[in-house]
Amino acid sequence: MDFRHFSKCICSATLVVSAGAAMADTNVTLYGVVDVFGQYLNNGGTHSFSERSGGSTGSLFGFKGNEDLGGGLKANFVLENGFNVNNGTAFADTTAMFYRQAWVGLSHDDYGSVSFGRQYQPSFRVIYPTDPFRANEILSPLAAAVLAIDRNTLATQYAAGRTSNSIVYQSPNLRGVQFGAMYGFAATVTQPLPSTTGNMLDLGLSYSGYGFYAGLAYQNQHAGVETFPGLPARLNLLATEHFIGALAYRLGIVNFQFNYSYNRPKDAPAGSVAALLGAGHSHSIAELGATIQATPADVVEIAAFERNVRGAHDNTPGIQIGYDHNLSKRTSLYARAGYMKNNGSATMSWPGVAVTEPDASQTLVVVGMTHRF
Repeated sequence: MDFRHFSKCICSATLVVSAGAAMADTNVTLYGVVDVFGQYLNNGGTHSFSERSGGSTGSLFGFKGNEDLGGGLKANFVLENGFNVNNGTAFADTTAMFYRQAWVGLSHDDYGSVSFGRQYQPSFRVIYPTDPFRANEILSPLAAAVLAIDRNTLATQYAAGRTSNSIVYQSPNLRGVQFGAMYGFAATVTQPLPSTTGNMLDLGLSYSGYGFYAGLAYQNQHAGVETFPGLPARLNLLATEHFIGALAYRLGIVNFQFNYSYNRPKDAPAGSVAALLGAGHSHSIAELGATIQATPADVVEIAAFERNVRGAHDNTPGIQIGYDHNLSKRTSLYARAGYMKNNGSATMSWPGVAVTEPDASQTLVVVGMTHRF
């Protein structure tokens, strides 16, 4: 008998039994999304075709669970990984096992919840309901505007949506009103670029009722540093404030949506890399759109957007439309078509797409499939 094989079988059986016991005690759920799409891109006159992942919903798998501690108190956790289904690699950061979420906390029906780990920012939860493309990290024009890389805003920090080393309080729903507060401690990563971010405060307040939604958010990021390709020294990331407003109103089958954010960095220290490059400009992002529930199985999305860099005359207007058709509760097909035009030295693009040159346009058309489990 091969004792190595036998020992592996015993270990596997033990893990299965242990997992079963854990599930019985804590109600653990395994869930996930597999999303793939084909893409056509006209990037400043350069045409390309490719296969990518996560165009409607990021491909992911995760574990979540809770334990009832009695008296309305529960223990909760979420561990959520991101990956690229087209090639099997980890999404965004290959060094992170659970890039999307990793947190544990306590919640109470009457007092809200407090959680610790890598989590969504309250400001993200405020703006999320007002983006027709659900703040998707690959094809949402809002995500494209937030993550845009251009010289004039290179040192202006962006609201990434998630924060590591964080503590979050989320209030209960009080007649439609919810409040969230986060404090994140400094964090260092090596991907997608080596960087260290400072401490961060994030606050969000929202109301939802009678078909109406409104939200306000504020984020204050302390200074940090980043190693950026092509620069002779590390770039100093400026302390940055973010002011966010979000509105939505549902009228019949149409949900009208609007969001606006203003991102204001502190002045760059004299002689710093950010000051020498002039890379610390303020900028705003505006998006107006609608989500239309055409039939129980068909949804149409449309958004017009603009990213505007202050003091540099750089801006990027654009438009995007989408269509989703549900084949079942778990499987759907989707299509997206978008256009954006960079003016001045702006170099905004959809995430994962490098701009060929400033002052050029981009056209994107995709068809994809999403399956949830």
